[in-house]
Amino acid sequence: MLATLTLQNRSVNSDASLSSGATISAMATEDRRARERAARRQLIVDTARNVAETEGWDAVTTRRLSAEIEYSQPVLYKHFSGMDEIAAAVAIDGFAELAGLLRAARTAAKTPDEALTQVARATLDFARDNPAVYDAMFTGRTTLRFAKSDTPPELVAAFGELRQAVSAIATEADTDTNTDTLTEVFWAALHGLATLGRGGRLRPDYERERVDALIARFCAADG
Repeated sequence: MLATLTLQNRSVNSDASLSSGATISAMATEDRRARERAARRQLIVDTARNVAETEGWDAVTTRRLSAEIEYSQPVLYKHFSGMDEIAAAVAIDGFAELAGLLRAARTAAKTPDEALTQVARATLDFARDNPAVYDAMFTGRTTLRFAKSDTPPELVAAFGELRQAVSAIATEADTDTNTDTLTEVFWAALHGLATLGRGGRLRPDYERERVDALIARFCAADG
């Protein structure tokens, strides 16, 4: 009887061990597949960004992306419903990158005025160096929603960096709502400078003077 119980216990333990091993193996396989899906998705986004920056967004099609990354178009459609979603993904990556640049510029500054200046210049530099990404973020058709409950965190982070720089020079009388409005005005001014500058509507050698003038007026109004 004792030998029989021992064999039964061993069998149960063996079955449990096999079950546990199968579960771990299945989880590892699923994790690997998830990483592969994420890698394929990021490759599509990176390729779209590269083609857009070198040839413009008109050159970015599902056919072109399929040829560039050697995936069939059905594989692309497993990750994105169409070009609007791909452009939105490029824009989200752009906002994440911009947020990091703004954070670095703001935290490296020694005074609030300097922080606002460096944030402004970092924004204009980003727009100049990444025109296609900037277009996807701010001027092209997009499925992204701004200032909504479902706004992607990358967009919120980029706006938040601007807001922190603006709030540092705001007066004590400014409420949170006013600070948001001031940030939107500052953002709009930078967007105007970036867009008009790229379009050749502004004198090309006076960007620094324009930024200095913006900061001076902004700080004078709110300091």
